[in-house]
Amino acid sequence: MGADTEPVTAQAGQQVGERRPAVVVDDVHVTYRVYEDVKPTLRKMLARRFRPREYRAIEAVRGVSITAYPGEAVAILGRNGSGKSTLLRCAAGLLPPTRGAVYARSIPVLLGVNAALNPELSGRRNIFLGGTALGMTRKEVEARLSEIIDFSGLGEFIDMPMRAYSSGMKARLGFAVASMVEPDILLIDEALAVGDAEFHQKSQQRIEELIGGAGTVFLVSHSLGIVTEVCTRAIWLDRGRIELEGDPEEVVAAYEESTGTAHSGE
Repeated sequence: MGADTEPVTAQAGQQVGERRPAVVVDDVHVTYRVYEDVKPTLRKMLARRFRPREYRAIEAVRGVSITAYPGEAVAILGRNGSGKSTLLRCAAGLLPPTRGAVYARSIPVLLGVNAALNPELSGRRNIFLGGTALGMTRKEVEARLSEIIDFSGLGEFIDMPMRAYSSGMKARLGFAVASMVEPDILLIDEALAVGDAEFHQKSQQRIEELIGGAGTVFLVSHSLGIVTEVCTRAIWLDRGRIELEGDPEEVVAAYEESTGTAHSGE
């Protein structure tokens, strides 16, 4: 599986009038094999004649189809284990689907770049490392260095090694680095669930800027208030399947009623 760098063709069923999708998730299934975490004894191996270990098939995503257009911010809601993060990794091209396909008109960027960052390096050096991983030149990173540091709110901690950062500090730096590239397609997994109220506000404003630039954003978040304020559409996943899709207010209300949760709207 991979994300195509060309617009999806009309044969894939994605063109509606003059609108061309940014991302098409076409009947995607993702199944994991979970093996028993027990070292087999020689007796057991002989008993099953050296057949491979038994495993359990976990269907993380089951037949999901989504079409997203430029200028849309699509929220993905669901309980833990509903397949949200798996779906985002699949859309980013980091996880091949067991069945189905994902098409994109450009390479999606999954927030954050934490996988490319080095805990032994300072926050400042990691900004250059992360920027390079996202395809930026050193001059481009230098031109936005002060902006990134200010956005992250790390202040004097920017020259300390990342291993000394809290999980929230790491997440803020990851958001600041990943969102500076202004990608055509941005996938955000729980980035707004960390930090204080000020960082939440800055993150929300940044996402709105990306959407305003005709970008396409997928947002996985438990912050239901942010979903209703920022997103143009919401999709509720349950056990790997789409339970409901539509207006964020309506989807969030149905999700809250089902799960017994509530949001303050802040």
